[in-house]
Amino acid sequence: MGGGFRVLHLVRPFLAFLPEVQSADRKVPFREKVIYTVISLFIFLVCSQLPLYGIHSTTGADPFYWIRVILASNHGTVMELGITPIVTSGLIMQLLAGFKIIEVDNNVLAYVLSGMYGSVGQLGVGNAILIIVQLCFAGIIVICLDELLQKGYGLGSGISLFTATNICESIIWKAFSPSTINSGRGAGSEGAVIALFHLLITRSDKVRALHEAFYRQNLPNVTNLLSTVLIFLIEGVWSQKVAQTSDQVARETILLNTTRC
Repeated sequence: MGGGFRVLHLVRPFLAFLPEVQSADRKVPFREKVIYTVISLFIFLVCSQLPLYGIHSTTGADPFYWIRVILASNHGTVMELGITPIVTSGLIMQLLAGFKIIEVDNNVLAYVLSGMYGSVGQLGVGNAILIIVQLCFAGIIVICLDELLQKGYGLGSGISLFTATNICESIIWKAFSPSTINSGRGAGSEGAVIALFHLLITRSDKVRALHEAFYRQNLPNVTNLLSTVLIFLIEGVWSQKVAQTSDQVARETILLNTTRC
């Protein structure tokens, strides 16, 4: 007891009620890891489509639109915070280890009190509390899924897996979305590929139809889709060359050490 009183002692009685994933005490088979990983992805995707109860509208401006792909978050859904709880919890643990202090994650309160879903007066105190509870519960789910994957039950980590899944989901949706949007020239398909075939079928001038499909404004177009595919191909080829170079350097190093011995 010579260390004195710390703020951590106040929350220690509640630690038994916090969910935690125990590390695997056996070697988990590969098939079982795949099953756990698929289940984790399924839960993440369901939460990404489950709307938050209590908000009035999500059609307003989204200040985090350009970083939602990185955060694996979806505006107006239970997965509003994405992988932010995982990242901030890791930072908090580093602070605890380095400075012996307690920090509180205020992401949820900041989202609600900043007017992301409207002012608290418009939402009502009851709805604001419900939104906070939903986001906190979703954050606990994300952290538990990340622990499940990292403690030997799954493949990879939650951060990389959820981010990659969110990116793939966004690309597929923007390419093949059947939703229709009024772009000022009448109703058009949101998905770039669907819009391409729709324009080619409905327009008599095929050249103008192709031009609109490739360069249409404020909507996913074929040029964006092809650029994304090209970047993925270049990244894949580059990664393969780097891996081959690393393997070659490792073999030469081993051969050199063997010759010296």
